[in-house]
Amino acid sequence: MGGGGRATGGPENQAYRPVYQTSLVDPAEFWAEAAEAIDWVTPPTQIVDTTARSMARWFPDARLNTSFNALDRHVHGSDTADEPSRADQPALIYDSAMTGARVVFTYAELLAKVAEFAGAMARLGVGMGDRVIIYLPMIPEAVIAMLACARIGAVHSVVFGGFAAPELAARIDDAEPVLIITASGGLEPGRTIEYPSIVLQALDLAETSAPRHVIVKQRPQFPTIHFPPPQPATESLPSSTETVAAQWLDWEDAIRDAQPADPVPVAATDPLYILYTSGTTGKPKGVVRDNGGHAVALSWSMRNIYDVGPGQVMWAASDVGWVVGHSYIVYAPLLVGATTLLYEGKPVGTPDAGAYWRVVAEHNVRVLFTAPTALRAIRKADPEAALAHTYDLSSLRALFCAGERLDPATYEWATATLLADRPDCPLVDHWWQTETGWPICANLLGLQQLPIKAGSASVPVPGYRLRVLDAEGNPVAPGTEGNIVIGLPLPPGTLTGLWRDEDRFQRSYMSAFPGHCVTGDSGYFDDDGYLYVLGRSDDVINMAGHRLSAGSIEAAIAGHEAIAECAVIGLPDELKGQRPIAYVVLKSGVEIDPNRLRDELIARVREQIGAIATLHDAVVVSALPKTRSGKILRKTMRQITAGDTYEVPSTIEDASVLAALEVQIRAGRPQDPGPEVVAPNGDPIVPP
Repeated sequence: MGGGGRATGGPENQAYRPVYQTSLVDPAEFWAEAAEAIDWVTPPTQIVDTTARSMARWFPDARLNTSFNALDRHVHGSDTADEPSRADQPALIYDSAMTGARVVFTYAELLAKVAEFAGAMARLGVGMGDRVIIYLPMIPEAVIAMLACARIGAVHSVVFGGFAAPELAARIDDAEPVLIITASGGLEPGRTIEYPSIVLQALDLAETSAPRHVIVKQRPQFPTIHFPPPQPATESLPSSTETVAAQWLDWEDAIRDAQPADPVPVAATDPLYILYTSGTTGKPKGVVRDNGGHAVALSWSMRNIYDVGPGQVMWAASDVGWVVGHSYIVYAPLLVGATTLLYEGKPVGTPDAGAYWRVVAEHNVRVLFTAPTALRAIRKADPEAALAHTYDLSSLRALFCAGERLDPATYEWATATLLADRPDCPLVDHWWQTETGWPICANLLGLQQLPIKAGSASVPVPGYRLRVLDAEGNPVAPGTEGNIVIGLPLPPGTLTGLWRDEDRFQRSYMSAFPGHCVTGDSGYFDDDGYLYVLGRSDDVINMAGHRLSAGSIEAAIAGHEAIAECAVIGLPDELKGQRPIAYVVLKSGVEIDPNRLRDELIARVREQIGAIATLHDAVVVSALPKTRSGKILRKTMRQITAGDTYEVPSTIEDASVLAALEVQIRAGRPQDPGPEVVAPNGDPIVPP
């Protein structure tokens, strides 16, 4: 592990250590046992094939159906496995803070709806290997559509609802879908987003031929849509008019009299879905997930990481458009017979900072999985967690965080304030990516709960051969920051490649450190084998020849009692290379002199990191620009601060936050005492 193979120290890992070692020494044996949790049409006789290509192929001779494993087997039960029928058990709870809707689908009801919609798609000619783009808000039809695609062997590509037309068009061009599934619109606090007009514009922009059909789920909060009449596509039509080639159908009309579809067996190595993640070149990367490895890994993770099993409620407070939504809203809970929760709302403002705790109490949630930014938003609005304490949270076994580093200050607040009366409910930071599909590092509550260290994502999950390397590919000592990489073969459930782009896959992940897949994150192992993920590798600040982690500086700043959240970036400097500058958001109701705050934060950084870490400035802002999944847009902030041109990221949650930040940066900031003067555009001016 840390230090390039250094064994985990610290606690005597009576369960974790041997399991982790077995997963590395004999991965075939380890994953063969895990695969017994899945119902196979053709059971695997070969567990892993590492010879065909750079990425391992898991269960290459096996066949299964993911939808059957998520639904049918729980409805019908299993005599051989001594599993009872869960036909009447809740499978999906839909809770909309936007509409007030509360709907519970049993396993039998969800299976019936999935089979019906799968039959409707099959009637439209959608078959095995066809791509289907799902562009839906957080409504039950999103879950139904995903499982229906899996049922007939179609490959779904979920696009976050509300993504702009150019982003949707780029995914249409890459995936070349035969069908698009959308809705009349999505609901946000104070506004609505109409989806069909975005789809029409995207189809105009797309360079590939139009899909054959577009299915629209009408929502009562939007006017009834009148679809354009279907017209045959002709090659002579210019691309701007090809949108009429797609036949637009109402969801209810599409499923009327549809024959329920039986599950279609597919190869374990066949793609289940494509999920696009941002690319540095502007073209999104289509991460491909297979069926077999995905089912095995997610089932194993539910029991061993999250400690959630049949009949228990798991709530991943994410979106189906992100990997968390794919893995832990839709697939993993259903694969193990648990109950999953689909929430349409926000952590604050729908209606208040008690929204999450109302959902936990009302639905007896066992595990809540959310992003640190959600906790920071709740902390800012309700610093004493008064609203949380008005609800009965006794059902909560654990609170998991991922998506961005859980800074120690937020961890300390949550454990000391939010969970003050629940010492038996750990707050677990864990780390993974779109590419891996399930956790790389975690505290494995279902295997062995280890001591928690604030700021650490705990230990490597079995299956992941994790190392920290320097720029030359050499292992670094514990406590030394470097590039976090995963030794090959990657475990099942991780990406099998990029959709129709092997060259880019090699360049993006495999070429930098031969024999390893790069994560793009930097961090270090401590002496006990715990991993500390400090941020993206390009978030390292180079100051006077010293590499400073933006994450470590942020941790020092976030510990200040006035700070709700912060972001640190490197400001270009002709003498020092870069200087760290912090943008901070104050807790609600806090008033403090900006100069005093700045001096106190500079002192904290010096005390906790060292004299070399001289914080250049601290600027109070009303909010930080973030993606819809909660990641702070540090790269865009760097571009604005440096005076560079930039594009508003398609994933941005609220573009007005970025615009307001730009105005504040351009207007200038308090100047640092000393010889350096900062121009209004943020560029350093070095006097002669």
